[in-house]
Amino acid sequence: MPGATTHRRMQLGDLSIFYREAGPPEAPVLLLPHGYPCSSFQFRRLMPALADRWRTIAFDWPGFGYSGTPDPAAFGYDFDAYSDVLSRLAGEVGLERYALWLHDYGSQIGLRHAISHPERISALIIQNGDIYEDVLGPKYATIKAWWTDKTPDKNRPLEAAVSEDGFRAEFIGEVADDIATRVPPDLWSLHWPLMNTPVRRQIAVGLMEKLEANLTWFPRYQAYLREHHPPTLILWGPEDGYMPAASARAYHRDLPDAELHLIEGAGHWLLETHFDDALPLVRDFLARVTADHSRRPPCSVCCPPD
Repeated sequence: MPGATTHRRMQLGDLSIFYREAGPPEAPVLLLPHGYPCSSFQFRRLMPALADRWRTIAFDWPGFGYSGTPDPAAFGYDFDAYSDVLSRLAGEVGLERYALWLHDYGSQIGLRHAISHPERISALIIQNGDIYEDVLGPKYATIKAWWTDKTPDKNRPLEAAVSEDGFRAEFIGEVADDIATRVPPDLWSLHWPLMNTPVRRQIAVGLMEKLEANLTWFPRYQAYLREHHPPTLILWGPEDGYMPAASARAYHRDLPDAELHLIEGAGHWLLETHFDDALPLVRDFLARVTADHSRRPPCSVCCPPD
């Protein structure tokens, strides 16, 4: 059926990975790593809406959604480990060049992947993903408090955030009441049981803890953007306590030509609340980037001649 999304599982070594796919196999590819606290479910509307012209692939990270949860002694559950999963997954499904969606934790992981494989990245779509330390929003205060005082007392708010109530607050806690009614409660009430195991709860807390070390990567992400200047669309919900509008505008420091849209009233989960505003922007951008890259020869820096 045209536009239908399929749901499959692949094995990457010892990792069992659940993934969704839509669109023609030969079409230009958009790869969709998910953010926190959701899974690939966050792209359930976007994928069929692009399937007439683009192949989209979204998957659940290990420890999230329907993917497996390997023993922490065997899998790192940090940004490096997840970046390796992204590279292996792209290779497993035969992707050579693709646009990359960057959102939340997916932005940190995706940019590490892009640094390692710049020749693969045809374009970026950035949705509320922060890489500029000086414009981090006020909600980082709780995480920063733990960074400066690594005690059980300072860690408890991080543990409390990894709960059904905490997930609910992440999805609807910052947008206006009339906007919040657009967010289906399935996002937390159905997803939380998938996360409510001791190992998975600790994985989620651990990722918040590891954001401190991730700050040292921010200059590297910025340098990648300056050096490779991939075509970039920035879609941003400014009602975001972690990543306010200033976090979006900061990308123009390194990507002055990036197309930036601050979607009024939207927050961190704009595909839930403002999908009809975002979709035409995504389709228009991908259409232009696809046309550009179908005619563009490989660059001498990323793809040197043999």
